[in-house]
Amino acid sequence: MKKGLLATVQDTGRKGYGKFGISCSGVMDTYAYRLANWLVGNKGDEAVLEITWSGFAVRFLQDAWVSITGADLAPECEGISVPMWRPIFFLEGSELVFKYPRSGCRSYLSILGGIDVPEVMGSRSTYLRAGIGGFNGRALQTGDTIPIVKKAPYDFPKRRSDDRPFRAVLWSAAPASTYGRADTLLRVTRGRQYEDFRNEAIERFFDDEYMVKAESDRMGYRLSGPPLTLESPKEYISEGVTAGTIQVPADGQPIILMADRQTLGGYPKIAQVASVDIPWVAQLPPGSRIRFQEISPYESERLFLEQERKMKLLKRMIDYRIKEEFNAADRPEL
Repeated sequence: MKKGLLATVQDTGRKGYGKFGISCSGVMDTYAYRLANWLVGNKGDEAVLEITWSGFAVRFLQDAWVSITGADLAPECEGISVPMWRPIFFLEGSELVFKYPRSGCRSYLSILGGIDVPEVMGSRSTYLRAGIGGFNGRALQTGDTIPIVKKAPYDFPKRRSDDRPFRAVLWSAAPASTYGRADTLLRVTRGRQYEDFRNEAIERFFDDEYMVKAESDRMGYRLSGPPLTLESPKEYISEGVTAGTIQVPADGQPIILMADRQTLGGYPKIAQVASVDIPWVAQLPPGSRIRFQEISPYESERLFLEQERKMKLLKRMIDYRIKEEFNAADRPEL
């Protein structure tokens, strides 16, 4: 294994420990994560590898069915481009390399059965700032050997019709839209302190453009743009925050909180990113431009429910195609 810029073990995160100051952590892009697991026949909450930017490489020490979703980081195996958003069978000894970002900035590598690391507070996710979870509480390093769950839900047929290092099915579950667009429109609802901001600040927030700064990370996305000011200086009592909360510190530059966010925040909150748009935020590299559009809480809920309806349909379709592959074990080619 070669570590690359940043690769960690993640799942849905640890729930219910915010009152103790423990961040939820978990994957940044929940959409890509769910599909990554479904595409290899996992239930959907197994641990995966979250790979940021480029340079990461892994050698398979046994035959393995995997899928790659999320950002297109130009995955290759022995010089051959590896397709994404579908089940792929890698032969023992094959090396998968993520070379450079074509679109987005975070890829997800799932494997049939899931990554087998100990659970900490009900989750296998890595929380880097606390040094807990994942693989020894840290990012993956060159030379690490990652165990996988021995008992998989079932196994795909293994086919070795030639000496190619991998096989990929012909169908895919790729999304219609491309990750990591240069400019992104994010839908937001009003935050708890929305009314405390000056009218001109609110107008700038929705009319002007903000840029993702290089200091952004798994804790939060720092933005650069027109400063947002309050009607008058105020002291706020710290209160709970969640993924997508947009806080505005004293310098007036907003911060979108993400997976490794703190559990409490004392800065005024101007808005909350709709949950359906958070995966798009997770795939924005530094330099990306953002605009905000206000929607109602009702519309945010409607968008979420519509997305979940589509996800359930997509999972049924994936399960059907996987079953087809499983029942077609005697076919010479995928």
